[in-house]
Amino acid sequence: MAAIGFHASHEQISPGQLLKDVRLAEEAGFDAAMCSDHIEPWSARQGHSGFAWSWLGAALATTSLRFGVVTAPGQRYHPAIIAHASATLASMFPARFWMAPGSGENMNEHVTGDPWPLKETRQQRLEECVDVIRRLHAGEEVTHHGLVTVEQARIWDVPSPPPPLIAPAISVETARRAAGWADGLVTVNQPAEKLTEMLAAYRSEGGKGKAVLQIHLSWAPREQDAVAIAMDQWRSNVFAPPVPWDLPTAAHFDGVSADVGEAQVRKSVNVSASLDRHVQWLGEYLDLGFDELYLHFVGQEQAPFIDAFAQSVLPQLRKVPVA
Repeated sequence: MAAIGFHASHEQISPGQLLKDVRLAEEAGFDAAMCSDHIEPWSARQGHSGFAWSWLGAALATTSLRFGVVTAPGQRYHPAIIAHASATLASMFPARFWMAPGSGENMNEHVTGDPWPLKETRQQRLEECVDVIRRLHAGEEVTHHGLVTVEQARIWDVPSPPPPLIAPAISVETARRAAGWADGLVTVNQPAEKLTEMLAAYRSEGGKGKAVLQIHLSWAPREQDAVAIAMDQWRSNVFAPPVPWDLPTAAHFDGVSADVGEAQVRKSVNVSASLDRHVQWLGEYLDLGFDELYLHFVGQEQAPFIDAFAQSVLPQLRKVPVA
């Protein structure tokens, strides 16, 4: 049976409220949770961006859920810091934490004042960071000179087991390349053909571990309200790379998305007032071969979504076997 998780959106909800929301999600029957590590929201209308690593300690301590985080070592964070933070969480909460190290987005990384590298350079930097992190998680003393520099770093509390490093990917090429280092693959909802191609590329290159899908959705009892929520909160997130990689601030995202319409939003967000339609969409994602689905309701008030999906969606998905 596939795991159905809750996406905790730091960009949209204050840390204290989000902690209440994830507890409610656990009580409602969600199996796990994940979040992204941002310092900047995607829009000023979202208006939040708590520090994911602090929040994860509290969330792991006050629930029994498994948690994952999408993060970006290499610029805002030195890889030894990410190794240290993740090792500490994995040591305190064995087998309940995973992370997805990616090549990053300028909106979060520009705060250091360093130049924003080209995608290929960022990808190479990520792969160096992954190697450093794995060696530190294994208890090695690490010195490394490359796109990142590490001098005699060591993690004294070595996690056992080490946290899985899941590759975040949006493109087929990134999925294929990640197969060489990742313990699994995580992506976001896209057309079925694209998702199928990504999974095939990852597996064909020897990619191991679970396949994870984050799904952006909007639901409300009335269709017009579901549309309004998606338009207000997620119209700044409809652009294909390199736009989401390279814009530096929420103001820039608000600027380029000012004229985005409903049809464009619906291509990125599953919008419907019908809970049965959401069940259908989610079942189709499971049929593609994903092992875990993380549901991201793009509104800021999570309780109605959690309650409705706990009653009418999760029970139906429990009947769907993993492909």
